[in-house]
Amino acid sequence: MPVNRAAFRSKLAQHPIIAPGVYDGLSARIADAAGFDALYLSGYGVSASQLAKPDNGFLTRADMQARITSICEVVTTPLIADADTGFDDIAATVRAYEAAGACGIQIEDQQTPKLCGHIPGREVISRDAAVARIASAVGARQDDDFLIVARTDAREQNGIEEAIERGRLFAEAGADILFIESPETENEFEQVGAALGNMPLLANMVAGGRSPLLARNVLVGMGFNFIIYPVAAMASAAATLQAAYQGLHDDAATTDSVSFRELSRLVGFPKS
Repeated sequence: MPVNRAAFRSKLAQHPIIAPGVYDGLSARIADAAGFDALYLSGYGVSASQLAKPDNGFLTRADMQARITSICEVVTTPLIADADTGFDDIAATVRAYEAAGACGIQIEDQQTPKLCGHIPGREVISRDAAVARIASAVGARQDDDFLIVARTDAREQNGIEEAIERGRLFAEAGADILFIESPETENEFEQVGAALGNMPLLANMVAGGRSPLLARNVLVGMGFNFIIYPVAAMASAAATLQAAYQGLHDDAATTDSVSFRELSRLVGFPKS
């Protein structure tokens, strides 16, 4: 059943949205059952899980569209999906994500090839070109309730004031959610919230990343009402996989796992 995008849009004005990162069909099924208001598909997650490559511009539009389609076929929770810099054709990417079943798309202002937002060395395009990307995304959508998440990575090279100004301009261009990537102190989060908190505002929590990990109630108090944890589950899964494979290699018992019956249920086999 298609997600009701209008109903999800209305939730943004009602209460904070917490969205865990998913990266494939199984992670999405498990997250879907947990009762979140939204799920978040990061380019980092798809690049790592599908290509075993870093989030450094290796993904294509076709890669992401196929992954979005496969996830949306097995979940009922709205999915927001990363589109990096738009894969050289913003309009085509927006239409592809809409057709695949996503509830929203995230577009950023990095130069190509892009880098993960918590890796040093990111460079952004000009302010005017960045705004044009967002305006193009807004103009391309077929469904007015399809959300445009506008992200800027300007903080690292250009400072928090430039990042905030880009956020203001993205809002004027029609963005639905503003995403100032990786403020580096709690005070910078406060500055972003004070300047842009009248708009739906996204906070990205990455353990070990460039931003401090802040409590949800603190972020909400600052004006952030969309909080994502894009790689938290993948990091936990990677630790479990390392332990499981090492245990098999060493002929050691592995106890931290679901039963085969539960695994079969999770992937969709009927109960027996």
